[in-house]
Amino acid sequence: MNVKKVMIVVFVALALFYVITQPGQAAGMVQGILGWLRDGAEAIITFLKNVFA
Repeated sequence: MNVKKVMIVVFVALALFYVITQPGQAAGMVQGILGWLRDGAEAIITFLKNVFA
């Protein structure tokens, strides 16, 4: 088994442990990440509108 596969398995196991033991905090973290991605996408759209306007 190579190191990359081991690291992926360890990461997935830790993520599942976190979701199972602290679901409220895990949901908040996912919402925060999605909010950050949405803000980034809106910033890119605004930039492109200003460039091509």
